[in-house]
Amino acid sequence: MAGQEMIVTWVGHATVLVQTQGLNILTDPIWSHRAGPLGFGPGRVAAPGIAFDKLPKIDLILVSHNHFDHMDLATLKKLSDRDRPLIVSSLGNDGVIEQAGVPARTLDWGGRLTVRPGVEVIVTRNHHWSTRWISDRNRALWSSFVVRLPGGNVFFAGDTGAGDLRWADEAASYGPVRLALIPIGAFRFFEGQMSSASHIGPVDAVEVVRRLGASRSIGIHWGTFRLSSEGYFTPPRLLAAAMACTGQRGRFDTVRLGEPTRIASYASPAGTPAMPRAALLRCLDTPQARVMR
Repeated sequence: MAGQEMIVTWVGHATVLVQTQGLNILTDPIWSHRAGPLGFGPGRVAAPGIAFDKLPKIDLILVSHNHFDHMDLATLKKLSDRDRPLIVSSLGNDGVIEQAGVPARTLDWGGRLTVRPGVEVIVTRNHHWSTRWISDRNRALWSSFVVRLPGGNVFFAGDTGAGDLRWADEAASYGPVRLALIPIGAFRFFEGQMSSASHIGPVDAVEVVRRLGASRSIGIHWGTFRLSSEGYFTPPRLLAAAMACTGQRGRFDTVRLGEPTRIASYASPAGTPAMPRAALLRCLDTPQARVMR
């Protein structure tokens, strides 16, 4: 996709194809059936939105952290052998990725890498954790990413809880966000839970998007692997209800698996008022929303 035109396709979970500036960018690619070691782990409940052999040549891959549902070595190996893309992750993850014979560039939070003139990747903070095996907990960093582009930035949140939410402010400081890819699923582990320490749900995701000042945001990390107890369609339905409460319909929604979506030019949402979390929860206290809660 040449110039400032941008098309995004949700492949499933946190895997998204972003096409812009003549680049094909993939986030946390996983085409394996199971998200786990040695053929174990949660199985897919939805096939990838793009068959692997239908993927265009990939130029850039962003890997947020080392959990199996985000760092799939089998997929990275196939992509590396086929396309020789630039793979970028955060500190400590090169040791795992290179076990598959795949080269990767790793950077600390705040680290920058120029992809080509006018296109830069910045590794940014979020609120998560890492482990691949029992003995390596938090020995590698987790991250989000800002891809700086002439027509407005792309922000990929990776896998994240809310934490202090200042990480969203930090990402916004790198310039206007044309597109934000924000997780909205795998947040419920007991009845009524609306967010977990490691995974934001739609309620907190709405505040993340407001802080980012994103022109357009798409909810990801739902409906692909069974990782928590909320219903398959709870995340997008709850997101739609939350956005209706804020009066900002259309700025933050979900897209169909495998359906290319054209992203409009950046338009500032300046002046979007904050809605306190408690007020948003009160707005969602309706019979219809209670079913989702």
